[in-house]
Amino acid sequence: MSWILFAFGSAFFAGVTAILAKIGIRGVNSNVATAIRTVVILIFSWAIVFLVGSWRTIPDLTLRTVAFLILSGLATGASWLCYFRALQLGDVNKVTPIDKSSTVLTILFAFILLGEPVGFFQVVGMVAIAVGTFLMIAKKPDSPAAPTGRKWMLYAILSAVFAALTSILGKIGIQEVESNLGTAIRTGVVLAMAWLVVFVTHGQRELRRIDGKSWLFILLSGLTTGLSWLCYYRALQDGPASVVAPIDKLSILVTIAFSALFLKERLTKKAAVGLVLVTAGTLVMLL
Repeated sequence: MSWILFAFGSAFFAGVTAILAKIGIRGVNSNVATAIRTVVILIFSWAIVFLVGSWRTIPDLTLRTVAFLILSGLATGASWLCYFRALQLGDVNKVTPIDKSSTVLTILFAFILLGEPVGFFQVVGMVAIAVGTFLMIAKKPDSPAAPTGRKWMLYAILSAVFAALTSILGKIGIQEVESNLGTAIRTGVVLAMAWLVVFVTHGQRELRRIDGKSWLFILLSGLTTGLSWLCYYRALQDGPASVVAPIDKLSILVTIAFSALFLKERLTKKAAVGLVLVTAGTLVMLL
C-alpha cells in the first residue's frame, strides 16, 4: 500500500506548486513561465531516471506504451497552459477548486475507459465536490466584478478536463514502463509542446523582462511539480486511478492554506463550506 503514501506526497507538492507558480507568474507571460518550469522538471525527472537506473528499461518500451505516454504528455501540456493562465487571471482559491474537480471527470473516464467500478460512496463524493466547487467560486452578490471578468473560469475548466484525460492516459501508458522513466518521457512531450506555444505566440521576447524573484519562484515551482509528478505516477502504477486521483486532489487543502498565509487570499463563509464539501467528498471517495 506504499502507493497511498506516494499519492499523498503528490498532493502536498502539487499544493505548494500552485502558490509558488502564482507568485512567480505575476507580470510574466503564463506560457513562457510554463515552458521555463518544464525545463526544470525535465532535468529533474531525467536525473532521477539515471540515478535509479531506469534508463536500462528503455529497450523494453512498446509502441503502445510510448503512444499513450505521448498522448498523456500532450494532455498535461494543455492542462498546464490553461491552469497557469487561469492562475494569472483569477484568485488561487477560486481557480484551484475548479481544477481539482477533475476528480469527478477522472472517475467517470476511469469507469468508461478502464472499467473501474463506481460505487455509492464515489457518487456521493462526486456530488459533494460539485456542490463544494460551486460554492467556492460563487461571487458574493455585493462584490464588484473582477477586472478580468470570468475568462479565468474557462481556462480553469479546460485545465480540469485535460487533467482528467492526463490521469487516464497516464494510467494506461505507465502500466508497462518504470514510473520514473514514464514521467521523464511525458515531460519531454510537455516541454516540446510548451516551447512550441511560446514561439508561435512570440513569447520568447518576454524572457529578458523576467526579474530575479519571478525566476526563483518559477524554478522552485518546476522543482515541486517534478516531485509531485514522480509521486503521482508511482502511485498510479500500483493503485487504481479512481483512488489515486482523489487523494492527489487533496492538494487543495495545502493550496488554500498557503494562499491565506502568503497571498492573503481569504475565504468567505460560503467558500469555507464549499472547501469542507470538496474535502469531504474527496475523502468519501476513498471508501
